[in-house]
Amino acid sequence: MASRIGDVVIDCADPELMAAFWSAALGYRIFARDETGVAIRGAATSPDILFIRVPEPKPVKNRLHFDICPTDRPQLAELDRLLGLGARRSAITASGSWIVLEDPEGNEFCLMSKQIPAEPQPFHEAAEG
Repeated sequence: MASRIGDVVIDCADPELMAAFWSAALGYRIFARDETGVAIRGAATSPDILFIRVPEPKPVKNRLHFDICPTDRPQLAELDRLLGLGARRSAITASGSWIVLEDPEGNEFCLMSKQIPAEPQPFHEAAEG
């Protein structure tokens, strides 16, 4: 027997902003919100991502980050889309196969050059939107 990741929890100052950015970036749906934060959901096999409001700012570089892969366009076209959603380039040096970006609150993530298949549709049937 083993365990699976059920949720990825991200501390942040503005859960609504973060949920809006990551929902658009990943094609997830907002499915729950309360006074503590906002939750987004992708496919049935993907962990939910919870954005929880905390008072303290992000202190240093993340020790854990997302590597995201385009599903339907080349890396540079996906880069333009993510920058348009509010991502920004990071000062952290990247390699030839990935580009280091930051989300609206400065959390680092990598945009990979490899493409992967999109989530099967409809993957958000239980979403409240």
